[in-house]
Amino acid sequence: MSNAYVVGHITVKNQEMWAEYRSKVPETLAQWGGELVFRGKQVAAFSGENPHPDIVVIRFPSVAAVNGWFSSSAYQSLIPLRQQAAEMVLLSYEA
Repeated sequence: MSNAYVVGHITVKNQEMWAEYRSKVPETLAQWGGELVFRGKQVAAFSGENPHPDIVVIRFPSVAAVNGWFSSSAYQSLIPLRQQAAEMVLLSYEA
């Protein structure tokens, strides 16, 4: 079975709201086997342009787990806060 990843490219608009959102996401991951791989800030763009300076990568045991997490009421309830706190491109990958 292959892993699946959620990758978020982020531009924070409101630091306080973003901190609140970030504090609430981990509790939504456990049920789906999700684990934070890393958070970081872009230091260089070697090719092309990336409009979002921050990134987050979360690993899940399967695409089904990613879909379950994203569709869950626990995560869906955080989306309005996320939208107020940051601009984000949220992508899913299978590896």
